[in-house]
Formats: sequence, C-alpha cells, structure tokens
Amino acid sequence: MIKTAKLRWGIIGAGTIAGAFGAGLKTSQTGVLTAVGSRSLEKARKFASQYAPDAICFGDYQQLLESDACDAVYIATPHPFHAESAIAAAACKKHILCEKPIGLNMADTQAIIAAAKREEIFLMEAYMYRCHPLIDRLRERIAAGVIGEPRFVQAAFSFQSKRDLAGRLYNAALGGGGILDVGGYPVSFARLVAGARRGDWFENPNSVVSGGHVPEDSGVDEWAAATLQFSGGLVAEVFCGIQLKTPPTATIHGTEGRIEFSGPWMVSRDGGPAKFTIVKADGSEEDVSETLVEGEAALYGCEADIVARDLDRRQAIPMSWEDTLGNMETLEKWRKGLGVIYPSEKPESLAGPRHGGELRRPSEPTIQRGSIEGIQKPVSRFVLGSIGFYGLPHKAMMFDDFFERGGNTFDTSWHYGRGKTDALIGAWLQSRGVREEVVIIGKGAHTPWCTPHFFRQQLEESLENLQTDYVDIYMLHRDNLDVPVEEWVDALEAERTAGKFQVYGGSNWSRERMQAANEYAKKIGVPGFTVWSNQFSLARMEEPVWTGCLSASQPEDRSFLETHQIHLMPWSSQARGFFSDRSAPDQLNDQLLATSFYSEANFERKRRCYELAEQLAVKPMTVAAAYVLNQPFPTFPLIGPVAPWEMDESVEALKLKLDAAHRDWLDLQSDERPF
Repeated sequence: MIKTAKLRWGIIGAGTIAGAFGAGLKTSQTGVLTAVGSRSLEKARKFASQYAPDAICFGDYQQLLESDACDAVYIATPHPFHAESAIAAAACKKHILCEKPIGLNMADTQAIIAAAKREEIFLMEAYMYRCHPLIDRLRERIAAGVIGEPRFVQAAFSFQSKRDLAGRLYNAALGGGGILDVGGYPVSFARLVAGARRGDWFENPNSVVSGGHVPEDSGVDEWAAATLQFSGGLVAEVFCGIQLKTPPTATIHGTEGRIEFSGPWMVSRDGGPAKFTIVKADGSEEDVSETLVEGEAALYGCEADIVARDLDRRQAIPMSWEDTLGNMETLEKWRKGLGVIYPSEKPESLAGPRHGGELRRPSEPTIQRGSIEGIQKPVSRFVLGSIGFYGLPHKAMMFDDFFERGGNTFDTSWHYGRGKTDALIGAWLQSRGVREEVVIIGKGAHTPWCTPHFFRQQLEESLENLQTDYVDIYMLHRDNLDVPVEEWVDALEAERTAGKFQVYGGSNWSRERMQAANEYAKKIGVPGFTVWSNQFSLARMEEPVWTGCLSASQPEDRSFLETHQIHLMPWSSQARGFFSDRSAPDQLNDQLLATSFYSEANFERKRRCYELAEQLAVKPMTVAAAYVLNQPFPTFPLIGPVAPWEMDESVEALKLKLDAAHRDWLDLQSDERPF
C-alpha cells in the first residue's frame, strides 16, 4: 500500500450510516475519504460528491477492495452482508471498521475475526460511542468507586419506526428487529460497566433472561428486554425496540450513589460538551464533561482517529475482538431466548460459507489424511466433534472451516440430543452437497439403551436424521457386559453386510472385551472391531469424565494398540483443554477438568509440555495434540475447537514430529530431555 500522511479510507455501501461516517471523516485528524463503493456506480458518485468529490468511485465492492485507492474500509452494508464483505476485505489486506452488529450471529463474528487474524489486519466493530473520551472518564470514575460498588444498570435504546414488513427493520431475512439494530448499545454499556469495576473494558454476563414481543407476521423482535446477571451480584436491565420510543438513557446505581447518562449512544449529538452526572447518596451532584468538536459527525471522526491510533495493535482498545465476541454472544442469547431465528440459520435455507463463495476443496490440505482398511475414502487425521457449538449456523461455519483445511471426518451420536446433532450434520451435508467426500462416524447403544435391539433402532433413526443411507464408521457408544460379545458382533455384522456402515468399533469398551470380540470375529471370518474410541491424551484421566467412560492409556492398552494396529479415535484427546492457558468456559467444565485431570503427575506433564512448546515456538495445546498424533499405532484424534483460531492450534500439530524420546519425556517415562 502507498503510505500517506493520513489513513486513506474507502466506504463500502452508500446508505445513511455510511453518510454519517463520511461526514465524520471530515472532522478526523488522521483519516481522509479516498474511495467509495456501491452496487451502483451512479450512487457511489452521488455519495462522493457530497462527502469527498475527489474520491475514486466504484460500482462494485470487490473492485474497491482490490484497488490501491484506500488502506482501510468502513463496511456499511446491511447486517447479513457484513461477513462476506469483511472477509473479502481482509483477503485484500484492507484494515476494517465494520458497522455494528459485526454480523448476524457468532458464526459470522468468529469467521470475520478469524480472517483478520489470518491476514494480520486491523478490525474493529463500530460502536462509536466507545471511542468518545467521555467513556474513559466514566470507566475511571467507576473504578475509583465514586458511587461505591455498582449493583444495578438500566440502559435503553429504542425508537418508533413505520411498521413496513417489506423494510429492513421488519425483514427477518435481513436481520431485522431491535436486538441487532440497537440492542447492542445497552448490552455493550452494561458489559462496559461490569468490566470497569475491575479496571477492564468489559465483563460478560453469567446469564441472560429474555422478554419481548415477536409478532408472527414479521418474525422479529419489535421490542425486547433482557436481564443480565454478572459476577458479584451486578444486575442489568437492558431494553431496545423499533416500535416503541423510549428516552435513550443509561443509569448506574451503586451502593453510594448513581451515575446518570442522557443520550449515551450519540454522546455529543446535539453539540457542545458531552457529560454524565454523578448523584451521591446525600443528594449532591457533579457533572463530568468532555468537550469534543461540536455535532454528531465529530463522534464518527473520533472513531476513525481511534482506528488510526490502534492500527498497529490490530485491535482497538475501546472495542477489542474479545469484547465483540462477548457482545455478540449476549445478543444471540437474548434473541434466541425470544425464539427469533433468521431464515439463513434454519436447516432448510442454511447460509453458505461466510466468504460468500462455494465450499473450497484445498489443493494442498493442511489437515493430512490417512486410511482405514474397509473405508474407500481417505480419513483426515483429525476428527471434528459435533457438540459444544452455538447452534447450527456456528456448527456449519466450523464444519466449513474444517473441510476447507482438508478435514473430512466428523463424529456424531444418536445420544447427542437423541438425534439432534445427527440432524444438524445432515442439514450441513445436504446444503453443501459433500456427502460422498466426507467420512461420518455414527454412534449408538449408549447406556441405558445398550442392547442390540436399541442399536438397530438408533442406527435407523441416525441415518434418517443424517439424510443418508449409510455412515462410514459406526461405533457402539457404550458396552453392556450382560450382552455376550458374540451377540454384538453378529448384530453389527448383519448391519454392515446390509450396507448401513463400512466398518465398526467400540467407544468406551475395555481392551479385554475388544480382544474377545475380535477373537470371535476371526473365528467366523469377519473383520471385527476395526476402530476403538476411548479417552487418550498426554494427561492421564484420573477419574471418568462421565460414568462409564474408559481410557486407553494403560501400558497394556498401548501394547494392544501397537501389536494389533487398531485404529484409535480418542475423545478428549487434549484433556478438555488441560494444556491450554485459557480458563474453562463454565463452572461445570472446571469441575470436570479438575476431577478428571488434576493430579501431581499431570501437572508435571503440563509443565514439560509448556517447556517443549517454548523450545518449538508453538502453543502447548499444539504439543499435546502432536503427542497423540505421533504414537506407534494409528491415531485419528477427536478435537472440539469452538473457534477457527482454536482449530489453528490443533492443525499446527500435524507439522510436529515427536519421536519416542519426546513422548517418553513428556509422559514421565524418562527424565532425559530430548532437546
């Protein structure tokens, strides 16, 4: 890019909000509008004539992005098009300020942030009020305890609009409704206050309880409220709407007073100094003000200056990527609590890949593939789990990301929601048209339905939900010691020869039962159990994660695997995040992690893992994954990333080659460092 004294901006979209930013750039100290893109060249020229007559105009967004006419872009298209535009901008190495909401849902949000991470460009969600210097004063006063400990926050942003079912605000296909349009402001404010108590920029709520009005004819939230519960007992009541006008206010009630903020979302919209008022418990008042250039335009100019200031950080201090993720997660919980699901989030009309094109087949997959006898397709070395996501759109985004890296093997089970996960995978397979390119692992007969009868019944239900007539691999999800292994093998063989699956195996089966089953299979001349799916990781499972869970980590298990070259598809292959420096996402996972993996020996394994990771300049989770991949028997670890950048850490492990000396040292079998 050509370096200039000022940051050169391009605007994508030429609507009302784009005009507000265009006017704001005239007040910016650091930016200048140099390019305008619209679906119509005529509209782009008309827009430029008002805000920047010398700007280069484009009648196509991609042409603007591919040009050298700007360094950064402001994305001002409707909500559903933000992801495609932002990902395309990142691919063209343009820095991004994306109008809020950054996307329709968590799937869009993560895909956009992943693109920014990958291309190492700046990205900020455009909550312009966060950029006003008065917000710094507010955070400082809260942290200083000027009203004691905040206990209750009230914040609202709503307006009365013409109820036009053909208009954007009332169109579910365009992300209509108040929550996405203006609800993000009070939510972000409440999260700001919660974080300011501790000197941070945000804190995410522990719970979100929704209320509101969603008429059948529009299908969008026309007015809505939510109660957000934060740590320490802080509660927030937030409100938004497109069919009800309320004063745009925010109030913070503390143990020693309150802070009143009138018109916080535009701060200095009416010109003059912006302010909030501190009302102490004794009734005394203090106005805190911060003067900015008069008028609403100045707020957008201030936002552009924050982008320029924080450009080298790749994230804006007032609105970081983690902040954006937390805000979207809260909005999604609020919206879904009301039952508002957009058409592109439904199985029958599921949105395609976030980049806007067809699902890509990598010419050089980063996820390598192996083979399993009996399966005609290659099998990716990593298997993507199907639970732990934010719903179908997010699941589809992660499946797309995995597939486009070369991953083609997916794990599911009838037990996961009694077929719900099967159905979600089926919807993705149908929408992408890739059934014959992927390997599906199905499971059934989980306790208490662990009999040949229930196995057959659940298999049929899974096939129906998956919208396919076979799965590639089928595993019994649990064992039932009251059923002889001969009965299990006979039942599995009957379905295999009928074409319902190609190979089969056991999940949470003991080594002894696996051996007995395969001895019988050999006797009658059939393949027997080809795959085994027990827990296996660098950290030993001290106690079962769930009742009936088994590991394959004992020396006898490893010897069995190596001798017979059984294909191990281990679950919890990274020990539920034990080797990560991130906290478990909730108390349940914390408890399970501690119960299953906290031990003196495992903490020493973790210490060594971190030491080796530092030597290799990779993440500890990458080393933990590489340990499982580099065993003297074939492994296809199940992984459960819930964001594309978490997938990066696992995929990087495919590049690491750990020999026996590395494995033994990591697993405490040797004290001799292999480096």
